[in-house]
Amino acid sequence: MAQTNSFDITTGVDLQEVDNAVNQAQKEIAQRYDFKDSKATIDFQRGEGKILLTADSDFRMRALFDVVQAKLIKRGVPVKNLDIGEIKPAGGDTVRRDVGLKMSLDGDTAKKVAAAIKDAKMKKVQAAIQGDQVRVSSPSRDELQLVMQMLRAQDFGVELKFGNYR
Repeated sequence: MAQTNSFDITTGVDLQEVDNAVNQAQKEIAQRYDFKDSKATIDFQRGEGKILLTADSDFRMRALFDVVQAKLIKRGVPVKNLDIGEIKPAGGDTVRRDVGLKMSLDGDTAKKVAAAIKDAKMKKVQAAIQGDQVRVSSPSRDELQLVMQMLRAQDFGVELKFGNYR
């Protein structure tokens, strides 16, 4: 019997890099002149996978978000994995924005990835959804490489990570 090769497709962000980016953004906010005497805060809730932004006005909120986003990009955190909430009014004459971090493939995205693999109609390539990941298997390693290449060319709304290649 032929040996089958496989790899897993997942997504996620490195929480330590997010923590470092938030710390750098907080330092920059503390030193910037346009944020002097403002109520701009950045709160990273690691357990929930959220970044909470608070500012005095919509203008400062946009500037605060730009700083956080720039620091995340610099640290190599994929911006596609940010679930950016809308700006909402909060108490004390401030505005608030929640930025969620997508840590795993949701059901819809996993189905889209599996469907894209099946639509490619490659011989003996099979995709199976296993919880928050998609396992792709085939007897040919070349076919698996082609699947990776094809998936990288498409946009699924999150950064795909390929791991556990055997």
